[in-house]
Amino acid sequence: MRQIDRNLIIDTVAELCIKANTELGEDLVEAIKRAKEVEESEVGKEILDIILQNIEIAKNEQLPACQDCGTAVVFVEIGQELWFPFNLTEAIYEGVRKGYKEGYLRKSICDPITRKNTKDNTPPIIHYEFVPGDKLKITVAPKGGGSENMSEAKVLAPAAGIEGIKDFVVDRVNRSQANPCPPIVVGVGIGGNFEYSAYLAKKALLRNIGDRHPDPFYADVERDLLERINKLGIGPQGLGGRITCLDVFVEVAPCHVASLPVAVNINCHVARHKSKTL
Repeated sequence: MRQIDRNLIIDTVAELCIKANTELGEDLVEAIKRAKEVEESEVGKEILDIILQNIEIAKNEQLPACQDCGTAVVFVEIGQELWFPFNLTEAIYEGVRKGYKEGYLRKSICDPITRKNTKDNTPPIIHYEFVPGDKLKITVAPKGGGSENMSEAKVLAPAAGIEGIKDFVVDRVNRSQANPCPPIVVGVGIGGNFEYSAYLAKKALLRNIGDRHPDPFYADVERDLLERINKLGIGPQGLGGRITCLDVFVEVAPCHVASLPVAVNINCHVARHKSKTL
């Protein structure tokens, strides 16, 4: 059995919180550059150019790419040969506290009723998965409130089928309009049950722009949804144009014969996630 030092986990989570907020992935940057080339709206082109400038400044000056530094969502893959003589969850909490303090990141987590701020952006949302081996993979994906507010889960009738799923996804985006700060990235979870479909939709957002589902059927669903969403004409920042969405990712799980759970998790153009394996 292998043991990983608690302080290494704390420091890693802190580092990922800061980097995720300040250094957006090259896949996203390249996608926005391609979007600028095909955008037909002059206002849309200008907005995309400003977004690219903002991303560059954030990286060079180590500043948040968005003032909303989000809920810290942490995905943890735990090798089955690892042993922790301490509370792993508390170590992750401490890493979030450290990262949001040292990175001067906005702390937005509060009591749902009193709205009293926790002042350190904890607790994070943590998803654990056990995998073979003796490695620990940590992914931090800060999720902003504006795009999260435009997300939705629904249990459709099985007869709705794939076309019903597509209609639900496109309608959700259409009702969102400018609210999630387009161009957006859309995660779709199909199957499982009510809560698991939402988890699948969130997990889908960890993929890089352009990564297609390994099943050709669902890869085609992703392409079709992307095309249909971009025909809505919402455009960059909702001011009209050809590019409303940069990509759509679908994740799927088996479900009960009597139901068809579907969830849509929308991400703004600041689609943040950083990973590290220990």
